[in-house]
Amino acid sequence: KIFSCNEGNSLSWDQPILQFVEHCKDTGYAARYVGSMVSDVHRTLLYGGIYLYPADKKSTKGKLRVLYEGFPMAMITEQAGGVASTGLLLGKVGRILEVMPENIHDRCPIIMGGERDVNKVLDLYKSLDQSKL
Repeated sequence: KIFSCNEGNSLSWDQPILQFVEHCKDTGYAARYVGSMVSDVHRTLLYGGIYLYPADKKSTKGKLRVLYEGFPMAMITEQAGGVASTGLLLGKVGRILEVMPENIHDRCPIIMGGERDVNKVLDLYKSLDQSKL
């Protein structure tokens, strides 16, 4: 399995994301990140694993655009049997396809891939005291 994320931003991530990435490293996941969402998600769908572009302290609403990055890749991921989530956005955990953008360039955090991997991240968010984020 593969985990795909830009670890250069890790100092600004929420604790659940940090915990999950450490879990991936400890359990033998291969780290692969090209920086092109389409190719990274494609590889994730082919070989299994997870793609993460989470919100961070600098970009609290995420960096990737909902309408032309999040929605298309979330639709493909879900149609392939995977899960596509925002992680924690505006105080709640939800699906990317349920985000209601107000502007064409609105952004959102992205966590997508196999159901087991994505749900592990979401469980970490749900189990964490929200005051620690």
